[in-house]
Amino acid sequence: MPSGSRRRIVLSSIAHELAKKQKEISVSEFFEKNKQILGFDSLTRALITSVKEAVDNSLDACEDASVLPELIIKVEKVENNEYRVTVEDNGPGIVKKQVPNVFARLLYGSRFHTRSQRRGQQGIGVSAVVMYGQLTTGKAATVRSKISDEDVAYECDLILDTKKNRPDIIKEDFVIWDRVHGTSFQIHVKGKYITGKQSIFEYLKGVAIVNPHAKITFVPPEGNTVVFERATEQMPPPTKEIKPHPEGVELGELLSMAKYTESLKMTSFLNNEFSRISYRVAREICELAGVAPDARPDKLSLEEAGAILEAIKKVKIMAPETDCLSPIGETLIRKGLKNVLGGLTPEFYAPPVTREPKVFGGNPFVVEVGIVYGGELNREEPIQILRFANRVPLMYQQGACAITQAIQTVDWRRYGLEQRGGQGIPYGPAIVLVHVASTKIPYTSESKEAVANIPEIKEEIELALKHCARRLKTHLNKAAKKGKAKVKFEIVQDIIPMIAEKSAKIVGKPVPDIAGTITKIMNVVWIDDSVTFEKKKHHVSVKIYNYTPKSQALHLHMLVPYDKVDQKSLEVKPIEVREGNKVTWDLKRISSTEVYELAFDLVGVPQEQYDDNEVYVSHIDPASVIGVEVLPGDWDLEHLKITEEGPEETMDEGEEGEVDYDEVAEVVKNEE
Repeated sequence: MPSGSRRRIVLSSIAHELAKKQKEISVSEFFEKNKQILGFDSLTRALITSVKEAVDNSLDACEDASVLPELIIKVEKVENNEYRVTVEDNGPGIVKKQVPNVFARLLYGSRFHTRSQRRGQQGIGVSAVVMYGQLTTGKAATVRSKISDEDVAYECDLILDTKKNRPDIIKEDFVIWDRVHGTSFQIHVKGKYITGKQSIFEYLKGVAIVNPHAKITFVPPEGNTVVFERATEQMPPPTKEIKPHPEGVELGELLSMAKYTESLKMTSFLNNEFSRISYRVAREICELAGVAPDARPDKLSLEEAGAILEAIKKVKIMAPETDCLSPIGETLIRKGLKNVLGGLTPEFYAPPVTREPKVFGGNPFVVEVGIVYGGELNREEPIQILRFANRVPLMYQQGACAITQAIQTVDWRRYGLEQRGGQGIPYGPAIVLVHVASTKIPYTSESKEAVANIPEIKEEIELALKHCARRLKTHLNKAAKKGKAKVKFEIVQDIIPMIAEKSAKIVGKPVPDIAGTITKIMNVVWIDDSVTFEKKKHHVSVKIYNYTPKSQALHLHMLVPYDKVDQKSLEVKPIEVREGNKVTWDLKRISSTEVYELAFDLVGVPQEQYDDNEVYVSHIDPASVIGVEVLPGDWDLEHLKITEEGPEETMDEGEEGEVDYDEVAEVVKNEE
């Protein structure tokens, strides 16, 4: 037989042998051998992941039932590296039939095909914990669940059959449980418990910040119970399921949707399968794309699909609905931060920013940012970054996350923080919180530890960071100017009287009135504001010191909840109260050397909701004002326009045109 023929026979035999070895593997088997993909790549991370997945399930269940969450998390050391993790909630419970599938079947859940904001998305999380537990300890998970119309709870021990991706119930029973409703999940896992950064405590602290409506009790292995009390009784608004938004839909996705739609006409398909597309808009899209409005969607060609996508870009389509998302909101971000971080006594909480919804890949998303500054935060270390996605803390893969990359892109030197080389994570006493909420978070992997670098998301994060950072810069500028002015004013007020007294003594005459002299030296209008909270009300004070040689008139603008102002405490009524709590006073005449005070009380406002004034002025020469900012544009108090300022020109102390008060003080002291 020719050698070529023998070789073909051998190769054919090998191909048939290889074919016999090829077989389908279940998703459970795949993840069992690649558990690092799910967040079980180290003992420390495995323990945190076990807690995280169970907590996510509990919070989602409580919110679905509109129940204020009360979670108890207990971590006990069994032996060596084995820990017993128990997570208990007061949610609605799970019906007996579904318990095994929920906890011991991968890719099984109610949220994968829905477009609304949820913590869990893939149906992997808690089942992966069960799989990891049985893989590392050989022990089954124990689940107890009770719904409100039953007298007893259903309890079972179960494992995951990785060959079939099906639950295997070891034993089951009905037990007495003192809860009216709820679920308890207990698992033995191999892990390592640590304290400090990237610990279970830090994870739960993050959960408490972005879920201020939840009460979380944590019992660590050492037994010192920690309770994160809820900061609000206000539940997040329930989210609604929506259709995909047409902006950002991929070509293949459009073809797949067209193939399986029940609609018989192209206009009906566009109207029924996408949000924000009316029949009028659908006809306009078809006309621009050159596709017949009554064409069958299942016959859509590749070229026609491409033309439709191009037409969608040209047609004006409304922004996505927002009721599919549940952002934390500015008020609750501040409450959450203060509730958990109050012990650090920060100097300033920058008013948080919640951006308008945007779209990527047909999925709406919202970005929120909050900044905490000063207090006991370390000034010599990089800022702390708190990353969240759909109200879940992101503990690992910080460098791979779009949130971190966006923070590194911003030039923080413009906003008062040190940034070596003008890029990278800035240094300073600050905490930056970034929350991305979406109907589908684009994670970098199934472990859900980092947000993928999607251009639309990264751009929104950058804009939100700059927006919030401008508020920080305003505070720092205000504090610096007021501090510097106050020191100089105090020095002048000490020095000039001393000079006047000595001069009068030398010439043998009475000490003259020096108020006018002090005014000429200072030649500024100094505005000093304060907020104090006492007897369940805020006292707001704005003092205006006219240290100029002539009378001054100005408009004073404040962002204040005017409906909460005690009118009896307000002597001067504003000339205008606009939407968004924008209030304007017309101060017609403040005499030279006069100190004028505008003061009032706020009643019925929680202490943490108003702790810093936003004060602006107009109708006055801005060069003569110290202590507040000039009104930026047409009442643009929310800093919606993000602009990059050029470097400020500064004049060193002692340069021509500025009095060196320290030097004058030294001369007077030497003459004594």
